[in-house]
Amino acid sequence: MKEWYAVYTPSYFGEINIANIPCADQSKLIGRVVESTLYDVTGDFSHQSIKLYFMVKEVKGERVETILKGHEYSPDYLRSLVRRGSSRIDGIFKVTTKDGYTTRISVVAFTKSRVNISQQHKIRLIMRDVVEEKAKNLTYDQLCHEMVLGNVAKAGIGSEIYNLAKKIAPLRHVGVRKSKLLSTPELSVQVTVAAKT
Repeated sequence: MKEWYAVYTPSYFGEINIANIPCADQSKLIGRVVESTLYDVTGDFSHQSIKLYFMVKEVKGERVETILKGHEYSPDYLRSLVRRGSSRIDGIFKVTTKDGYTTRISVVAFTKSRVNISQQHKIRLIMRDVVEEKAKNLTYDQLCHEMVLGNVAKAGIGSEIYNLAKKIAPLRHVGVRKSKLLSTPELSVQVTVAAKT
């Protein structure tokens, strides 16, 4: 007989019940990934363009505890940011937080007009410096908050990069378009398994 389990977001996303899933063996829930949107967490309709992926890390009775495995802009939202006559600058960085979580962070910037290779390089260096500095000084929980909620609150990583990089070229949008948890201090096996599914 399958039982129903309530899936909750981590504390840094308010411990909200985002799904109920059936399972016959609760041990098989560990490492399972549940897809959601930021809208499901905040209730703000404008946040439905950000997808969230939560991975099950622990089962307590019928309550399922999760960790953020990653997030990304929806393809439609990313396309809507593209404008003629502007440049898109991408930066992808692999960093480890101060509590030992390794994650891949993809930052994107859109300029108001076309910029040259030298300007793109300088903006990419700012992206790298900000992301590495944040990871070095923050726990994974704090970093997730800055990556995801910072995009919509005009704070966090995207905002910091924007404020520094706008001195090089006028910018229209800067944000963490995607993240993916690669390994954790205690769940590296489950993360690897989940990544293959």
